[in-house]
Amino acid sequence: MATAMNIDDYDLPEARDLLASFGSLRYGYAVTPNVDHIIRFHDDAHFRELYSDAAYVLLDSRFLARILHLLRRQRLRVCLGSDLTTAMFKSVIKPLDQVVVVGGTAAQAAQLRQRFDLHSLHHIEPPMQLITNRAAIDWCVDQIEALSPFRFCFLAVGSPQQEIIAQKLKVRGIARGLALCVGAAIDFMTGAERRAPLWMQHMGLEWLFRLVQRPGRMAKRYLIRGPRIFLLLPFLKLRLRVRAASPADPKISTAQPTAVIADPRALGPQQTLT
Repeated sequence: MATAMNIDDYDLPEARDLLASFGSLRYGYAVTPNVDHIIRFHDDAHFRELYSDAAYVLLDSRFLARILHLLRRQRLRVCLGSDLTTAMFKSVIKPLDQVVVVGGTAAQAAQLRQRFDLHSLHHIEPPMQLITNRAAIDWCVDQIEALSPFRFCFLAVGSPQQEIIAQKLKVRGIARGLALCVGAAIDFMTGAERRAPLWMQHMGLEWLFRLVQRPGRMAKRYLIRGPRIFLLLPFLKLRLRVRAASPADPKISTAQPTAVIADPRALGPQQTLT
């Protein structure tokens, strides 16, 4: 039995325009899968549920796109979560828009307010060890709901914590607006963490730059866990879906599963979130 991941076929400008039209009358959330997320998607049934409930799934890995092009001659458009976040702040969000940032520090939130002249940016700083503290997850959800309706809510607390919060907001059905799971994007925007030079980004080598910058934190992800993607590749069948942009209700115009992963048991035992 196969499992499927849907990926929306958009580059950065198209995704920016589509998400800009979402509005605040309903709730949805966007996820940006990188190699690490795809491995977790294979390993973890709960994580697959988090992705299946997402309104938008945008490929966040030039490395994976490049590998698939070299091995299969398939071209996938990429929309990096960090670039998307920057684009939303620079060209979409207006000064009076209700915006929520979950993660980062109060100083980073203040920097964003000043830089983009935002009068309704609200910051939520979650407790530490969010993934192991379900009460803290619920607290974050309560805080976000209290600020609803919002235009955008940027969840920058790492994966899978941010996806758990995003789905819980959907399940509870109180929040209105679009949540974006953006990982380290706020750190990049505020200079708390450096991004790779453009040439490394375009070559799909941003992971190498992050490894060199923070080897203690990134070595396990990129040197031990990450290479498993090559074991996964023979079990991947990639197809794309395209949505027709509509401010009221963006519909899927070609609804096809994008990443079809053969029986996960073929690659090892499943793991579940605790």
